Amino acid sequence: MVCLTLPPYLLSRAIDDGLQPGRWPVLAGWVAALLGVGVLNAWLAIMRHRTMTRVRLDAAFRSVRAVVAQATRLGGALPRRVTAGEVVTIGFGDVGVIANTLTITGPGVGAVLAFVVVAALLLAVEPLLAAVVLLGVPLLAVLVGPLLGRLQGVETAYRERQGELAGRFADMAGGLRVLNGIGGKEVYAERYRRGSQELRAQGYRVGAVTSWIQALGVGLPTLFLGVVTWLAARMAAQGTISIGELVAVYGYAAVLVVPVSFFIEGGYGLSRGLVAARRVIRFLVLEPDSAGGDADGPAPAEPSVLRDPASGVEVVPGRLTALAGARPSESAAVVERLGRFTGSAAAWGGIRLDEIDLTQVRRRILVADNEADLFAGPLREVIGGARDRDEESIGRALYAAVAQDIVRGLPDGLDSPVDAQGRNLSGGQRQRVRLVRALLADPEVLLAVEPTSAVDAHTEAAMAARLRAARSGRTTVVTTASPLLLDRADTVYYLVDGRVAAVGSHRELLDREPGYRLLVSRGADDDPGDEETVPPSREAVQ
Repeated sequence: MVCLTLPPYLLSRAIDDGLQPGRWPVLAGWVAALLGVGVLNAWLAIMRHRTMTRVRLDAAFRSVRAVVAQATRLGGALPRRVTAGEVVTIGFGDVGVIANTLTITGPGVGAVLAFVVVAALLLAVEPLLAAVVLLGVPLLAVLVGPLLGRLQGVETAYRERQGELAGRFADMAGGLRVLNGIGGKEVYAERYRRGSQELRAQGYRVGAVTSWIQALGVGLPTLFLGVVTWLAARMAAQGTISIGELVAVYGYAAVLVVPVSFFIEGGYGLSRGLVAARRVIRFLVLEPDSAGGDADGPAPAEPSVLRDPASGVEVVPGRLTALAGARPSESAAVVERLGRFTGSAAAWGGIRLDEIDLTQVRRRILVADNEADLFAGPLREVIGGARDRDEESIGRALYAAVAQDIVRGLPDGLDSPVDAQGRNLSGGQRQRVRLVRALLADPEVLLAVEPTSAVDAHTEAAMAARLRAARSGRTTVVTTASPLLLDRADTVYYLVDGRVAAVGSHRELLDREPGYRLLVSRGADDDPGDEETVPPSREAVQ
């Protein structure tokens, strides 16, 4: 930016010093200097573009890396804290805006320095011209400033609405099969259509402000150039400045159009960048649900008892433990506390879980949610997890989860592609694929939430028998109300209102706990007209 101011100065010297009889060597020297500066400016322009491109790409990739790292850190809390649409908007839209802002901000700073240099050069020519420039350029910024403030407001509203609409679209795409089944596709499509129209209207408002800023960014510097040139021409006609100085003043004013335009564009880009950065920062400051994320205490050296004081559940190492309750959410809450996905006083071998290094907890305790995400890719990679698995291990896991038929039914077996969230699989197939993935991980402690809820009774019976055999000698906890799975458990905890109401084997609880018997029989033995279809509360049991 500063070097752009040199050609007008050299041109003025060539006119005043070289355009005189007998001074060809002087003229040639100034022309050579002018050519050299032109080449230098061309090289600097290339390098500026290369540098700004590198800055933009570096900023984009580092921002994406920060967003992905935060998403990984949030883990299972991510869907509860941020919508999928907002994550997409941040990861693609806002990150790109931030990167472009840095590309524009660099020349914007250069524009300020060029303005100072031009003001100094004009001061050497004529103080009045310098005063016009010194006062005129800030005036341009003042004129555009209110529009930049308004742009921040409308841009923020637009970005928020865009994230909401993207989230709605993701929900529709993910639940299209359900919407078709209940006949709600057209209703949701109409809601999305109305939301799109509202977003378009907001986009027009953003575009209106943006067009004024861009118009003023080009028009005001041009008007400013005209005023300065007119003033300099009058001075030259009056003999106050020389012809060379007139040319220099015109050149300075013309060159100043570029820095002023960059300055206004930089302000516009900074305004948009701040909106995007605030959204990214709001995402980056979210905290995961698990308390004590910075704890670095050691985990028990040997397999140890897991205790949840809130419910009274104690998980003995090496046994298959089942949690049965009228409300599946209460059993799932126990699993989340034992897996340290929510803050609690749960302990492992007498040590509070929130005092143990989280990496050790995640490495040795696995929570297998029946709604856990399935990533797109070949089935082999979907079930493989963090590392490649040999055929024998995969075969054992498939057998234990009664999932061999899934592989046989796919065109390329384990190499067949699986859509995101397993959308090309049935509900029961997705559940068994999730169980295969959990069994292949082979954790010391497996906490499985409703692992057989979406399969038929025949498959469920086989899964119950094989799961017990596959996890023999390992600590396993399942939440279920299935008598087929409960009958295979070493210990069953019957939960009422989230706390242990009775403990024993499945058959012992059937004999002595009416509420448990009603729960696992699913009301099959009751009169259809009987209104008691939910197990009684703890007070009734007591």
